[in-house]
Amino acid sequence: MTTSHDPIYFLAIDNGTQSVRALIFDEFGSEIAKARVPIEPYFSEQPNYAEQHADYYWQKLTEACQNLWQSCDIKPEQIAGVSLATQRYTMICLDKDKQPLRPAIVWMDLRRADTHDIGFLDSLTKIIGMGELVKDAQQKARCNWLAQNEPEIWAQTAHYVNLSAYLTYQLVGELIDSNGHSVGYLPYDYKAQTWLKPNTLKWRLFSCTPEQMPKIVPPGQTLGEISAKAAKATGIPEGTPMIAAASDKACEALGAAGLAADTACLSFGTTATINTISPDYVEILKHMPAYTAAAPNYYNHEYMIYRGFWMVSWFKEQFAHYEQQLAKTQGIDTEKLLDTAVKGIPAGSMGLIMQPYWSPGVRHPGLEGKGALIGFGDVHTRAHVYRAILEGLAYELKLGFDTISRRTGKPIKHLRVSGGGSQSDAAMQLTADIFAMPAYRPHTYESTGLGAAINCAVGLGVYPDHATASDAMTHLGDEFVPIKANVQLYKRLYNEVYRKMYERLKPLYQSIQDITGYPVK
Repeated sequence: MTTSHDPIYFLAIDNGTQSVRALIFDEFGSEIAKARVPIEPYFSEQPNYAEQHADYYWQKLTEACQNLWQSCDIKPEQIAGVSLATQRYTMICLDKDKQPLRPAIVWMDLRRADTHDIGFLDSLTKIIGMGELVKDAQQKARCNWLAQNEPEIWAQTAHYVNLSAYLTYQLVGELIDSNGHSVGYLPYDYKAQTWLKPNTLKWRLFSCTPEQMPKIVPPGQTLGEISAKAAKATGIPEGTPMIAAASDKACEALGAAGLAADTACLSFGTTATINTISPDYVEILKHMPAYTAAAPNYYNHEYMIYRGFWMVSWFKEQFAHYEQQLAKTQGIDTEKLLDTAVKGIPAGSMGLIMQPYWSPGVRHPGLEGKGALIGFGDVHTRAHVYRAILEGLAYELKLGFDTISRRTGKPIKHLRVSGGGSQSDAAMQLTADIFAMPAYRPHTYESTGLGAAINCAVGLGVYPDHATASDAMTHLGDEFVPIKANVQLYKRLYNEVYRKMYERLKPLYQSIQDITGYPVK
């Protein structure tokens, strides 16, 4: 670490699903200042579509940076470097002049392409039991849909990039990105952590070409310097180094849990995940890759609930109008009011149990994108439903916890919980109870930003490597200790009810689909 006694400040930009944050951290991981600008996650012109204008993201990023300088005592020239974390798999088509050709297709988009002929590979994948996975990959690859449905646009697409590469281009003037952002249905070799070699047969799954992919470097490497144009728009001084970070979930895991393989990061965000970080490549679900972590040569072992704590927003919008109005008159967040109500509901929600598959996910694609609330009785209120949602998400993450432990062969000894939902004391307590182990918040709510700042610190040579930097910059926050009586109750509900729900309900979901035509096959 540097011997200078002058404080060192890093600017971390976190472009998530619902907001853009500009944050300043020092070399000890302390959050010094931040500015948050809400964003509209997407607009939709057709059912299942989710799009947003690429320039909109850039405008909101510049707004967040300008708000930051106006709201803190740190001067822009005191910033040593910049790092960026963004939402995953939001894809953008750029022309030869690197200008957007159409709105970005946001990660929540559910449109599907038609499958196309991949020659002899089609028979081979069926023989080895990967036929459905290959079909799913072809259908979910945005480039395939674009090539089939917007051929004029696709013919002009010189660069096919995700949001991070686009924003990096806006900041440094070069089309370059971190390989830690390469998540999604892309021609990426997850084990080698680079693009597939041009002669690899897997390219046949995709309509994109090697020439359309941006240059990628590992987290902690220099991407470039802030351009004069970007300096004018953001207030970040021209020439400030920009260091590669990684996707929001990867940075969140690094900022919350460091690089300890025995520590899991639960992310209570729009997408809920459980992640461990390891130098070992292990596919937690069969044929599903281990994503690139926010540190070079590390992998994220991730288990995901596609629409995770989005369900809290869904509940609030659909059923909590009274609480929303009351919270507004009291000048508090609706979630705080709901959190208070949940504390009065006993563990187990008096027999109400939720299966949180409101949307198709990785583990249950297609028709299994259905959820259930079972066990209703006349005693149940909205507060019971709200608690059942929180418990259902925790049950599913516990399933991920068990899966990761089993597949890696390594026990998970510690829990860190971050993301918006982690601000709920009730959610934290029931998580500790369901996992039967203490649950800790990180010392900062902004763990994604901190993960980006850790990369910045390494890239600038403040620390020699990611392990040293994460040890120095990640710390424990609030602790939630399991309540013994609740642990026993939740253990039975998890093993005797929750783990059996999906298989019992799946035939009924199939019948519902056959009868109603929803979801569309």
